[in-house]
Amino acid sequence: MDRGIEGQGKGDGDGAIEDYTKAISLKPQAMVLAAAYNNRANARIARNDVAGALADYSKAIEVVPTDPENYYNRGVVFLNKSDYEHAIADFSKAIEIAPELAVAYNNRANARKEKGDVAGAISDYDKAIELKPKYVEAYYNRGVARQGKDDLDGAIKDYTAALEIAPNFTDAYVNRGQARQSKHDLDGAIADYDAALKLKTDEAGIYFARATARHAKKDLNGALADYSRTIELDPGSAQAYANRAVIETLQGKRFKEFIDNRRRGSKP
Repeated sequence: MDRGIEGQGKGDGDGAIEDYTKAISLKPQAMVLAAAYNNRANARIARNDVAGALADYSKAIEVVPTDPENYYNRGVVFLNKSDYEHAIADFSKAIEIAPELAVAYNNRANARKEKGDVAGAISDYDKAIELKPKYVEAYYNRGVARQGKDDLDGAIKDYTAALEIAPNFTDAYVNRGQARQSKHDLDGAIADYDAALKLKTDEAGIYFARATARHAKKDLNGALADYSRTIELDPGSAQAYANRAVIETLQGKRFKEFIDNRRRGSKP
């Protein structure tokens, strides 16, 4: 099995699966057998063999039903398959065996949020953070959940906590910017989008977000530049074209009003 682990570490997924399969065929003691199934499942996930991975995690659980890692790993697969019921069941079992497993609370929260149980999700994020106070993903995920239920102040607080731990967390800047924009704090929103763009200079969605904030602030030239950059990066962004056209129309109207005023001898 050691050769399988070594091969997996070197990116030889097929070789690793072959070695784990050989180890399983030798019928070692239960702990080694379960580890072989678990490792082969991990290798199969890397090869996008989801069904094979689920089967192997299930075999590992059958062999050693008291190892939380196998339940957790299978839960992650179910979560990625959008099978939230089974994901929640596996994360719950992992938590039952290992109540200190913060990552299981975080992922169970993700599954609960996707099922629409936002209160249950927030409760799980709370527990994950209690167990691991610098758990940046849990702060961010709780911020998303709070933002989704219009708790903008709570969301901003969570994104800020995430950024204190991970100052280069681009998505936290973007989401905090959106929350601030929803609270009509346009300057704060633009500052967050600026920070995000320093980290990701070619992200069309961030330019678009900043464009909408600048547009709301009546900074038409800044908004126009951002909509144009959005279109350069994402030529299929229909909303960016539409919004840019609105500004171009406004600017054309204002230019016409300026000329008309000059012709009448009045100040613009």
